[in-house]
Amino acid sequence: MAAVKVPTVVLPNASGEVSMPVIGMGSAPDFTCKKDTKEAIVEAVRQGYRHFDTATAYGSEQALGEALKEAIQLGLVTRQDLFVTSKLWVTHNLPHLVLPALRKSLQTLQLDYLDLYLIHWPLSSQPKFQFPIDVQDLLPFDAKGVWESMVECQKLGLTRAIGVSNFSVKKLQNLLSLTTIPPAVNQVEMNLAWQQKNLRDFCKKHGIVVTAYSPLRKGASRGPNQVMENDALKGIADSHGKSIAQVSLRWLYENGVTAVPKSYDKDRMKQNLNIFDFSLTEDDHLKISQITQNRLISGPTKPQLPDLFDDDI
Repeated sequence: MAAVKVPTVVLPNASGEVSMPVIGMGSAPDFTCKKDTKEAIVEAVRQGYRHFDTATAYGSEQALGEALKEAIQLGLVTRQDLFVTSKLWVTHNLPHLVLPALRKSLQTLQLDYLDLYLIHWPLSSQPKFQFPIDVQDLLPFDAKGVWESMVECQKLGLTRAIGVSNFSVKKLQNLLSLTTIPPAVNQVEMNLAWQQKNLRDFCKKHGIVVTAYSPLRKGASRGPNQVMENDALKGIADSHGKSIAQVSLRWLYENGVTAVPKSYDKDRMKQNLNIFDFSLTEDDHLKISQITQNRLISGPTKPQLPDLFDDDI
């Protein structure tokens, strides 16, 4: 089976020309360093995945690093073929802790550099890992100081590009007012039941690439999956001879959004890459625009912060 060739997008404000595959493989907090997990990552490389998304808070950096090392040793890829993203957790979201946190991630991943390093949330907290985060443990978030440290990490060659995650339009506006080096990427929850048109439009205007996490609206047991169990989407999928997952990822792609779906099932991994041989119709897009919208992921704090997302729809 030939590996799928995934299109790429060139990231702005990167060190040299950095191309990011538009579909990557996400990881999740239950990702552990087990033999079957490493086998799944190696299989993903065989299928054509080159973009792998992790985070300190996921606990997946070690497993991913070991899997990619194995794939390289098997001769499936070189390090230059891969695109690896990780994220700065809120306990290190302080100017003097950014560089040490990145160095620790690189050590865990067994890499010399990242391709993309993201501020995971626009929050800072006391240095104790907990989830959800108790709001009484939050600290003032020094956006300017933290971003300057991120820029320094890029200048040192420890990451080729820098960006943010879970930033609303207002959070992005504030960051852009503080720097001449905008984030290359904003990774946010985005799927057909949370399309975030305002945020997409803002990022497009300012040259920020959007990456969708939870693009298939999985990962939480909160009633029916409003994407994967949607009758209208099933009809669209059937008309194209595709799955609902493929329609969902194709919609993101046609709207200029990159995505990091998470699956370790061999067939579903293959499906998630095979979205480049069909197009959605105008009627498809109209039906998709009529899907009821609501956010799935409310944030990392308890109680929730009502102004964290500023209602970006």
